[in-house]
Amino acid sequence: MLGKAKTLAATLLMTAALAVPAMAQDYTIRAVANSNENDEDYDGLEVFKSYVESASNGAIAVEIYMGTQLCSNGAECLQGVADGSIDVYISTSGGAAGLFPYVQVLDLPYVMQDDRIAEMVLSGDFTRTMRDMALEDSGGAIRLMTIGNTGGWRNFANTKKRVQAPADLEGMKMRTVVADLPQELVRALGAAPTPIPWPELFTSLQTGVVEGTKNGITDIMSMKFPEAGLQYVTLDGHAYMGALWWMSNEKFMALPEDARRVVVDGFYALQQATFASPKRKSIPAYKDFVAGGGDLYVPTPEEKQAFADAVQPVYEWFGANVTGGEKIFAALQTAVAEATAELEADRARDIQ
Repeated sequence: MLGKAKTLAATLLMTAALAVPAMAQDYTIRAVANSNENDEDYDGLEVFKSYVESASNGAIAVEIYMGTQLCSNGAECLQGVADGSIDVYISTSGGAAGLFPYVQVLDLPYVMQDDRIAEMVLSGDFTRTMRDMALEDSGGAIRLMTIGNTGGWRNFANTKKRVQAPADLEGMKMRTVVADLPQELVRALGAAPTPIPWPELFTSLQTGVVEGTKNGITDIMSMKFPEAGLQYVTLDGHAYMGALWWMSNEKFMALPEDARRVVVDGFYALQQATFASPKRKSIPAYKDFVAGGGDLYVPTPEEKQAFADAVQPVYEWFGANVTGGEKIFAALQTAVAEATAELEADRARDIQ
């Protein structure tokens, strides 16, 4: 009887093991954001972690590393994704432009008109086109999972005066990232591009090394730039601050299909959280800016069009000088046109 019992127990254990789905295995996703816990990136990662861990019944664990614990900048962190030491990383377009120059398409000014357009565009085939391009260019190593938001919309801000027209920027020393496109944009408006690392921007504004910058209000207030003398913000909304979420393609494809589905849905939840977070955080940020003596200017449609007309050479430069620029810009224009038509039709029905 004892032998039969042992045989039966072994059979039951083997049957149970065979019945356990692939998701019962344990997986860990190491996610990095070079920001802090007050940032939209952290909000998104918290939502991603909660969704993935619960939807997988604990089979997938998500570890969040904020700041520079595992890597310190876009190039280093993306290399970590490529070699597998990091599983997930969020970059701005500037942070990824060295490896994937065409992601700067997100910085092209005045292409997407508002949040609804941007959110539709970044949730559709435009992002899949960019994913395919990045996978090819990285030799199948780095996968673009989604594009969210990290700070709302870029606006012109400075320490000198109210900016109502391109001529007001003439000669102004504007901080940019090292990437080419933001520098071309600043030149097109008659200002002087001055690449400055983000951690050095407060001191650079304070000492006059730069006189202006292109940022969203939440970043301006979280970094305390008004204390460095930044007192003028023009809400021209020239670029949506896209956040590119990258994942090791090897890690992703090694997951069983049901786990990949959970991760994809987790990135959708993350994207929605980062779409929403800047909208909420910008409300007190604008109030605090004005309460501290800041000048907040909303340009008229005619004034905004003057800025858009002034930057036309930037589009030509992008197509001619950025590898993959024509392809990705065409994809963006198509996506914007389709989203605009769909939203106009929806609005026409909704207002009746």
